Amino acid sequence: MRVAYVTTFCPHYRVRTYETLARHHDLTYYFFSGGEEWYWLDEHGVRDGQFRHKYLPGFNLGRTRVTPKLPQWLWENDYDVYIKCINGRFALPATYAVARIRRKPFILWTGIWSRLRTPAQRFLFPLTRYIYRHADAIAVYGKHVKRYLISEGVPPERIFVAQHAVDNELYGRTVTAGEVSALRRSLGIVPDRRVILYLGRLVEEKGLPYLIQAFASLQSDDTVLVMAGAGIEQESLQALAANLGLADRVLFPGYIQPEATVAFYRMAHVYVLPSVTTPYFREPWGLVVNEAFNQGTPVIATESVGAAAGGLVQDRVNGFVVEERNTPALAQALQTLLTDEALRHRMSQNALSTIAGWNNERMVKGFRDAIDYVAAAE
Repeated sequence: MRVAYVTTFCPHYRVRTYETLARHHDLTYYFFSGGEEWYWLDEHGVRDGQFRHKYLPGFNLGRTRVTPKLPQWLWENDYDVYIKCINGRFALPATYAVARIRRKPFILWTGIWSRLRTPAQRFLFPLTRYIYRHADAIAVYGKHVKRYLISEGVPPERIFVAQHAVDNELYGRTVTAGEVSALRRSLGIVPDRRVILYLGRLVEEKGLPYLIQAFASLQSDDTVLVMAGAGIEQESLQALAANLGLADRVLFPGYIQPEATVAFYRMAHVYVLPSVTTPYFREPWGLVVNEAFNQGTPVIATESVGAAAGGLVQDRVNGFVVEERNTPALAQALQTLLTDEALRHRMSQNALSTIAGWNNERMVKGFRDAIDYVAAAE
């Protein structure tokens, strides 16, 4: 069975997934972007791997990426199944149209789990909902997305959970004490200070002012907050930390290459993902949670994080799930993990056991089940 998989580009966290899926099917990936999306840092770049793929040339009309040759490639190669991610105002309808004209199955891949409220999203939602309801199958990040799609009228038997995963072998590698010590020295963190970690984009939707304010309220002078990453909010976050008298205890090391993040997770006492809902964003998943769990680091996430709604972060099992924009609740969760070492150790062990089975083979099984389902229907 020949499968066309159309998506934006190959990010660093998706190489192993695409390689794994390609081992099971005669599959070609069509990437219609070069990583110019608003949510993607230029420093990350784009990747490839051991799978057949094409990066298609195109141009941008505002925030719409147009790849004129995409319909031609999809048409001329006569695929048996077409898979398309939810992104792409040109590529999504183009792929759907080719599949329908050829009378071939169409599978949608999505992590969206609520209606977005921007004018453009409201205008385009009738088309999006039509595709939801008429796709032959939908593969989704987690059960939270499945619940949302059912509420939008999608039959549950057409929804397949492909639980969002990372390369556990990479993020679960052994990090030596020497490596952690060297990292601490490079950041100016003395050995007896505990580390609260945020690692990711420094942008509004991540809710980072609430984290800084929660940190400021802690009764814990032996703790530092590391906010690693890059983004347009960095200067305002540094100013907030300074105004709260935390300039020497809130550290901004800047952008970290994906392969270098593992030592940060190992160094951390707890990882925090305080994302908030905005009109244009609700955290689809948050793969940093998977990454942190691979080093046994408990996670505090807000209820607007997909990894929490989707069942990876389990409240009081391997971390805490708190209300978004609730500084006191976030501070309480931090204080608990800083003062109850037995609880933190238990959460750490539970994080490792949870993530052990949350791998790329399990994720790819969701896609394979969707493909088998539409093939049987054919």
